[in-house]
Amino acid sequence: MMFQPEIEAMPRPQLEELQLHRLQSTIERLRSRVPAMASRLEGIPAPQSLDDLVNFPLLHKADLRDSYPFGLFAEPRENIRRIHASSGTTGKPTVVGYTEADLGMWADCIARNLIGAGCEPGWMLHNAYGYGLFTGGLGLHTGAERAGISVVPVSGGNTDRQIMLIEDFAPQAICCTPSFALTLAERLGAEARNSSLRVGILGAEPWTSAMRDEIEERLNIVAVNLYGLSEVIGPGVSCETARRDGLVFAEDHFYPEIVHPDTGERLPDGEVGVLVLTSLTKEAFPVLRYWTGDLCSLTHEPDADGRTHARMSAIVGRADDMLIIRGVNVYPSQVEDTLLEIPNVSPHFQLVVSRTGTLDEMQVRLEGEGIDPSAVAAKLKSSLGVTVLVTVEPAGTVPRSEGGKLNRVNDVR
Repeated sequence: MMFQPEIEAMPRPQLEELQLHRLQSTIERLRSRVPAMASRLEGIPAPQSLDDLVNFPLLHKADLRDSYPFGLFAEPRENIRRIHASSGTTGKPTVVGYTEADLGMWADCIARNLIGAGCEPGWMLHNAYGYGLFTGGLGLHTGAERAGISVVPVSGGNTDRQIMLIEDFAPQAICCTPSFALTLAERLGAEARNSSLRVGILGAEPWTSAMRDEIEERLNIVAVNLYGLSEVIGPGVSCETARRDGLVFAEDHFYPEIVHPDTGERLPDGEVGVLVLTSLTKEAFPVLRYWTGDLCSLTHEPDADGRTHARMSAIVGRADDMLIIRGVNVYPSQVEDTLLEIPNVSPHFQLVVSRTGTLDEMQVRLEGEGIDPSAVAAKLKSSLGVTVLVTVEPAGTVPRSEGGKLNRVNDVR
């Protein structure tokens, strides 16, 4: 089912013509309204095809921080209807703004996601994404209302209260992080499969297909993967449908590229690289070739329901989150993939990276019953190519999600 079938199934040539027109308008907006971007784009001819986008420089998060708070806005502050911000590692967040039109576009994107995931008008959505400066809560909220879905704005935290509301209000859908979905399943126990929930729209952190299988089995739901980032819009950049065969972009609003993490060269469909995104319709805070740091691949083949917009694979890691342990590249998602193949291992785990003298060491803290740590360590060494220390701890010891993003890595080097 589609929310906007005339757009979601638009013939590819027509879609690309629309993208080029909107790309040209976005570049002109940046040149004429954002001095910091005008200097970056000086001397680069206007694109005559979508392929010409590679002639423009990449935009990185550091560029956004350097323009804190409103230096990259393309609208006067008084035209901004809402401000959001992502957490900042140096004390200053990345600030983004939205005009009235931006908020309407965002709501349309989320409505597409929810309807495509199998939600129906008249349903109730338990929204456990955080409200506030984080884009998740309010982003999903307004999009659900646009789709005709009732919203319970629970936000994150207070798991016991959330369970009470799910039991009492009987929502059919839930939005939350994958790790929080598992926390709910753990707290609900045997009753988890008997709840009213039928669809979960999960995102804001990486998760594997094995983790999805466990969520679906324990909660008896269809779990779809939602992707977004505040620098581009928030949630709603792409999302799986109920078929779960790739995350469909809102490609009339966001143009995706995959580039080589070292050279920046654009890569063909099917090859894994860094996702680079260009907004095509944003008024307040347009971005041109934004380096997300997320590693995935693309396909431009239509999906089985006739959607013509590009689809991305699940995120397989982050170019800037890669751990180097004794010269070996390790991604947390690799550890999760391996752990979830082992019977009785809980999906709750944490990596602790430390240094003894000049040598890096990685400890994997996990939970489960009847697990041989040495056998797990051997399996991890086989898959990762590096020796790790495995400790099996009592249930409830490893940090859980209470609705927000869960940090899998504790790097104390």
